[in-house]
Amino acid sequence: MTPSPAQGPRFSPLSVIALIAWVGVLVALSMWMGQLSYHWLPVQASTAAPLVDGLFSFETAVGTFVFGGVISVMVWVIVMHRAEKYDASDAEPIEGNTRLEIIWTAIPFVLVMAIAVYAMRVNTTLGMLGPMEHIHLRSSVEQAGGYPGDRLPAEQVEVIARQWSWEFRYPGSDVSTTELHLAVDEPVTFRLVSEDVLHGFFIPAFRLKQDIVPGRAIDLNVTPTREGRYRLRDSQFSGTWFAANQADVVVESVEAHQAWLEAAARQPLQSGLSDASLEYAQRGQSRKAGWATVPPAPPPQVNVPGSNTQPHDG
Repeated sequence: MTPSPAQGPRFSPLSVIALIAWVGVLVALSMWMGQLSYHWLPVQASTAAPLVDGLFSFETAVGTFVFGGVISVMVWVIVMHRAEKYDASDAEPIEGNTRLEIIWTAIPFVLVMAIAVYAMRVNTTLGMLGPMEHIHLRSSVEQAGGYPGDRLPAEQVEVIARQWSWEFRYPGSDVSTTELHLAVDEPVTFRLVSEDVLHGFFIPAFRLKQDIVPGRAIDLNVTPTREGRYRLRDSQFSGTWFAANQADVVVESVEAHQAWLEAAARQPLQSGLSDASLEYAQRGQSRKAGWATVPPAPPPQVNVPGSNTQPHDG
């Protein structure tokens, strides 16, 4: 008599209902975590911020669903299929389960493709906000998104990164400063250059980050959308005091920004802010110099040093 083929496990209607209910709980939990993730980030202060936050929220929701699903299966197996006490016998051999293998291949594929499509849409929209194509001028220039494509940047700011200080120059007003001032709702193009090593231009409230490569000029387009005081940070490890390489970013009304430019142009040049230089000088006065390090670049000579001690919004 020919033995009948082995039958797969059968699930009762109650088990199916419980599984569907638990998947619904996971979906609800994932959506809640996705909405909660918006509160983990700084305020939205640029046109790019809502797009980046939406992508982060989606990825958080997907990650929560995957994590919850995997942990649920592990707990179910441990609780419902554990061996009896003192049972040291071998388990039944399993040669494979085609249906299960298809499921655990198809679900990750769908999730990864969903994230990829969403990310491509965000990148495309950012490209429309600010062209991302390469432009060949006297120096190699790249552009990263940040202003509506039908509006040309109203202002250009030269950003010079050093170990370890920032300098901002406004060519149209002949003003230089170590505190970045921008007009709200006005597109601006940053020309990013480095005088020594690799730096990272990162303003968390703007959700835009751009590496600054020595020997190259890189354009970064931004449109601030919220007045306030924010923080620029060096996101690349550029040496001993890279964590101190920060500057305030002040977003103000168009009228206040124009008044600031006019007042700044009348100020004489003076030493700008450089926390690294101050710490290096204090280190030299100490008996224990510590490890060897590259001396910080001298503080830039600017019209307005600004302040880095005031509270900021993000």
